[in-house]
Amino acid sequence: MAMLNRVHLNGLRAVETVARLGSLSAAASELNVSASAVSQQVKRTEEQLGQALFERTASGLVLTEFGTVFAARLGAGFRELAQAIALADEASQCTLVVSVAPAFASKWLLPRLSRHFARHPDVLLRIDASVRIADLDRSDIDIAIRLGDGKWPGGRAELLLAQEVFPVCAPVIANKLKSIEDLALTCAITDERSMISWDSWFEAAGVKPVTFLKGARFTDPMLCLESAIAGHGVMLAWQLLTADALADGRLVAPFGVRAESGLGYWLVTSASKSESRKVRDFKAWIREEIEATMAQFGGLDSAA
Repeated sequence: MAMLNRVHLNGLRAVETVARLGSLSAAASELNVSASAVSQQVKRTEEQLGQALFERTASGLVLTEFGTVFAARLGAGFRELAQAIALADEASQCTLVVSVAPAFASKWLLPRLSRHFARHPDVLLRIDASVRIADLDRSDIDIAIRLGDGKWPGGRAELLLAQEVFPVCAPVIANKLKSIEDLALTCAITDERSMISWDSWFEAAGVKPVTFLKGARFTDPMLCLESAIAGHGVMLAWQLLTADALADGRLVAPFGVRAESGLGYWLVTSASKSESRKVRDFKAWIREEIEATMAQFGGLDSAA
């Protein structure tokens, strides 16, 4: 393969195109360059090879005997290259890139992905787990799952689930909570980046806010969940992120009061791009999973 280093690819393209189309002008049109540029590339390639590929005649360029054999093999090589690129395109078409926050991916999406794999075995799913708001117009991301108010410039947003918030804790903590006022006897587990506050929940419960004991503060919601499961205190949580832990008993919702957050999880796609079938299929699948989760969630309101 080292011998390829002495011949420029653009020159080989010029030779193949002239040989296939039969003229400099036709080759220049296909390559979107001038005829003189094509002529120079052909000449430079001949010099690099040390062989004449064309005879210059009054009627134009005519392939030499060597040039005929060379052009035939060159054409076959470019066709193979085109087929290889087509394979990459096909693979790209069968890949679905989903942008999602790490906490949502880990605590809710990941445990359910096997059902997507089973339903769509021809689709390679790539999860872009990041808290950043990706530019859907300039990236390879097909769809994003975002928490917010549904307003993202340039995005086409569809509400997946409006989010309510409520306290959760380990059973050992819940056993000590006979009333909402007993929260003053516990530590609050706080997510410093959270978009929700305890005040909204206390207002929904119709009670005055209590002062918690000093607890732990985190900058990652997954650490907050693990801290709550470990029995470190009480956390104000979203439905989806705690659904599985509530279902298997690692967490308990000690009170039957939920507060509307004004936020929700949204499915977001680029408003400037047409929606592919793989995206539509993913939307249908995830909505079914949400419905199944919420049906289960209905029986998890309270342990009290």
